[in-house]
Amino acid sequence: MRVAANLHKLTAGDGYVYLTRSVAVLDGDDLGASSLADYYSAKGESPGHWGGKGLAALGLKEGDVVDEAQMRALFGEGLHPDADRMIREAIAKGASVHDAIWGTALGRPFGRPAPDEKVQQPAFIQAVAEGLVAWNVAQGLPGKSPVPADERSRMRSEIGQRMFGEQYGREALNSRELAGFITRASRGEKQVCAGYDVTFTMPKSVSALWAVSPRPVAEQIENAHRTAVTAAVAWLESNVAYTRRGKGGVRQVDVKGLITAVFEHRDSRDSDPHLHTHVAISNKVQAVEDSAWLALDGRVIYTAAVAASEYFNTQLAAELARLGLVLEPVSAPSSK
Repeated sequence: MRVAANLHKLTAGDGYVYLTRSVAVLDGDDLGASSLADYYSAKGESPGHWGGKGLAALGLKEGDVVDEAQMRALFGEGLHPDADRMIREAIAKGASVHDAIWGTALGRPFGRPAPDEKVQQPAFIQAVAEGLVAWNVAQGLPGKSPVPADERSRMRSEIGQRMFGEQYGREALNSRELAGFITRASRGEKQVCAGYDVTFTMPKSVSALWAVSPRPVAEQIENAHRTAVTAAVAWLESNVAYTRRGKGGVRQVDVKGLITAVFEHRDSRDSDPHLHTHVAISNKVQAVEDSAWLALDGRVIYTAAVAASEYFNTQLAAELARLGLVLEPVSAPSSK
């Protein structure tokens, strides 16, 4: 059976956006044209949900719904998923913007200097920051007040379009090209790892069967897929979730668990039936020994990718067997 789990790195900034705006809207190019809520009500999908034992430290529970603001906070900035609310509450109680932000940090936030460190931010980040302050001032608000998510998103797109034109002398061909430019412009030269997207995919033959089956049968196939995904992620969490400490990361230490955001998707880019699940694994983990927030040891995750795929395949085959379905290897056609 082919490899059924693919893995790639999620970069800080806008690296997560395709999960909430593209993957969840049939991998289309209509960036920002419709909301997640519109898609779910129109297509009957369920929103993404949180998972992993690492949630316990955040006050979240497995199965809680993931929203875009939470993804932006955790995977975009390295903050608590509910950072927007927590920052507003802290400022209302008299905290400075700086202290409010650091109060939500899980370790060191992405792209933010330590309190005693000064670094030059990318031009795009500076332009957006200045635009947000100007917007607040125009509304009669303090310059550092939180800006609504839709306005912040609109401003980032507008500034991205302008800077793309200045750099390339033309407009972006489509929203995907623009989103890629904004991602690169957000992170500057250094690509900060925010996490990893592990995508678990059913064999095409099973997806085809699921698509044409009566709803009760299709639901059983969906449940088999979900059970296999859950088992594979639990295997990763139990066997390959570590962080590193010491000079050069010489010491590997255990963590309390993973924080995951799970998005189930039912179509390919061509809108063919293609049931698959994206599991975004946060790079933020807590060391067992002192509860410090550190980075996940990505080298082990990459090494275990094939094993996770085989584990998923085995679990899926076992679940489908309970439905009377058998997965058999298919040889590639001869070139003769």
